[in-house]
Amino acid sequence: MDSTDQDLLALLQHDATQSYAALGEAVGLSAGAAHERVRKLRERGVIRRTTVAVDPSALGLGVLAFVLVQAGAWVGDDSTRARLAALPEVEEAHVIAGRASLLLKVRTASPRALQDTLRRIYRTDGITGTEAIMVLETFFERPPDPREPRPQDAEDR
Repeated sequence: MDSTDQDLLALLQHDATQSYAALGEAVGLSAGAAHERVRKLRERGVIRRTTVAVDPSALGLGVLAFVLVQAGAWVGDDSTRARLAALPEVEEAHVIAGRASLLLKVRTASPRALQDTLRRIYRTDGITGTEAIMVLETFFERPPDPREPRPQDAEDR
């Protein structure tokens, strides 16, 4: 990926509705060349999807919590994934290392709805406990900046 691809990604992260003509003009390409580069970024999986960021509070989902899930058995399998994916309140689910086995990002309308969601999570086979960390305020959320240099992994050196 070269600097033009990185610039295109940054522009698309800021506003994915821009025309290929506007993208091309911003990075010194024709509309067709910008379109072709974006198509290749999609094909390679660099661009996973195009979406709209909606304010969860506007949808009545004002409670954000990160939930650490403890388990008595391995829960990084397809059945656990399917069970958690079936809960619309669970926005993200990550298998993690440490005392907890999973980290979940959960949004609900109220603390009572969060409690109900925790009960449903707890009913998943293998799960022995949950610890919810409620967010009081979000300073910022941001995607990775494709133009920022990243240190190479030790094995890449």
